[in-house]
Parts: sequence; structure tokens; C-alpha cells
Amino acid sequence: MQTKEEYLAKLKVQLDEWQGDLEVLRGKAETATDDAKVKIQEQIAELRGKWDEGHARREEIKDAADDKWEEFKDEAEAKWEEFKVGAKDSFDKVKSYFS
Repeated sequence: MQTKEEYLAKLKVQLDEWQGDLEVLRGKAETATDDAKVKIQEQIAELRGKWDEGHARREEIKDAADDKWEEFKDEAEAKWEEFKVGAKDSFDKVKSYFS
């Protein structure tokens, strides 16, 4: 059973990883053709929005009362997993421009 602190640490690691991936994709976008660059930058903006959403979700969990964590964690995990799937799909879409 994860504590709230362990769960928040796990989310931070994931968000930090995605932040690094975004930076790599921004760098690759600079070398793309003009048409592709526009599409890639649109997708990167969408990904940044998803990152912001994930960060906000983490802050929401962080601010939740510790005594409510047990009630809250299953819902939090389900929402985070749903969010991860959406973010992965968006990252895969951007990465497909470079394949």
C-alpha cells in the first residue's frame, strides 16, 4: 500500500520524465520541415497542456488532507492512469513525425 508521499514522488518522477521528453521533442522540431514543424509544435503545445494538467492533479493530491488519503487514493490512481494513457498517446503521435 503506497503512502501519499510515495505516490506523490511517483507522480513527480513521471512528470519530470515527460518534461525531459518535451524538451527533446522541441529540439527535434527545430530540424523538421516547415510543414511538419507546425504540426509538431501544435502537438507539443497539446502535450504541454497535458503536462500542466498532470502537474495540477499532483498539486490537488498534495493538498488533500492526509487523513482523507485512504478514501481518495483509488480515485486518484484511476484518474492518473487515465491521464497517463492520454499523455502517452499524445507523445506517440508527436514521435511518429520523426519515424
